[in-house]
Amino acid sequence: MLQEGQIFVQRWVKVFGLPPQQGRWLLIPVGILVLLCLGTVYSWSLFRKPLEAELGIGATASLLPYTIAFMPIAGRWIPRWGPRRVTALGGLAVGLGYCLASLADQIGTLILSYGVIAGTGVGITYGVPMAVMARWFPERRGLAVGLTVIGFGLSPLITAPLAAYGLRHVGPRLTLGILGVVFTLLILSCAWVLRFPPSEWGSQPTQPLARQVPLWQQRRFYGLWGAYALGTLVGLSAIGISAPVGEEVIGLDPGLAARCVSLFAVFNGLSRPLFGWLSDRWPPERVAGLSYGLMLVASLLMLTAGLGDLLPYGVAFALFWFCLGGWLAMAPALTLRLFDPAHYAQNYGLVFTAYGVGALLGTVVTGWLRDGLGSYTYGFYGFAILALLGATWAQYFLGSRD
Repeated sequence: MLQEGQIFVQRWVKVFGLPPQQGRWLLIPVGILVLLCLGTVYSWSLFRKPLEAELGIGATASLLPYTIAFMPIAGRWIPRWGPRRVTALGGLAVGLGYCLASLADQIGTLILSYGVIAGTGVGITYGVPMAVMARWFPERRGLAVGLTVIGFGLSPLITAPLAAYGLRHVGPRLTLGILGVVFTLLILSCAWVLRFPPSEWGSQPTQPLARQVPLWQQRRFYGLWGAYALGTLVGLSAIGISAPVGEEVIGLDPGLAARCVSLFAVFNGLSRPLFGWLSDRWPPERVAGLSYGLMLVASLLMLTAGLGDLLPYGVAFALFWFCLGGWLAMAPALTLRLFDPAHYAQNYGLVFTAYGVGALLGTVVTGWLRDGLGSYTYGFYGFAILALLGATWAQYFLGSRD
């Protein structure tokens, strides 16, 4: 049943020429398209080997631009500036970073252009579609957010083959430049239609006083932050080495490795609405525990895999991508569920710093193990231990009451 404010908005506001109750669903594909552009960071593993050869760098160095990309910085500004301005600003930064990366002739310049500038653009823009959907769908926030972030997970399904084609025919530099121009145009186009609903839309009764406690004073904030960091550490580290592991450990040719990355992206996308839906219904510690259990299975599969073992490799990395996609839906959905929804953009900006910390620690250590020990296989021992630690952490902190 519609709230009184929703009935008022139904009469006076249109979304894509439709009553808002119907037209709001068309905002989800727009958000998906924005995140589809941003999610190309997942295809960085395809650029690594060509750039390693061209720039004369090792595995640790080639991970650095990917490691520091995608840092959240704009959560508090979304309500002040509005979705349109924030999205446009982020889209311009993403395009500029890609174009400058196409001109980079040393690792430091590549880190600055791709990692810092493009990564800042991704961090600015990423939270906007989710903040918009959370306000338009107050009665099913987890599902709406989960559907929207499909775009980020499915991005490599489209961009990985395109990037692989570009790498074969025009090289890494021109490929980065083309992607930068295309992404800028697409994100700016989407920015014009992303907007918050009127204040009357979805008006809810005042939240209980307990939910108004500042985020940093709530035990579950640290529980969610730590669980998100551990899930990101394992998931992003695995995603960053998907193609190199396929080539070096399993013996795949680069073309097949690229196709596998595209397939893994399907699982990354499918997990998002599922984990968003589960986050609305299951206790937080249970849905987090499911993710960590799947990560443990994936780690054990890779510890038994060797040259030519395509099946365990495929299953393991499908699970890694599936679980990271799940965390990118779980974290915003649980932020909405556990803390004050009225301050979602600001709250999730703080929670999302766990993503940056997990990415920084995980990918650097994984690259160091490859350079120092000569194989990516050793990293899967660490993934298994972290999965067990994450399950224990979530049970203890997310299962508790503030």
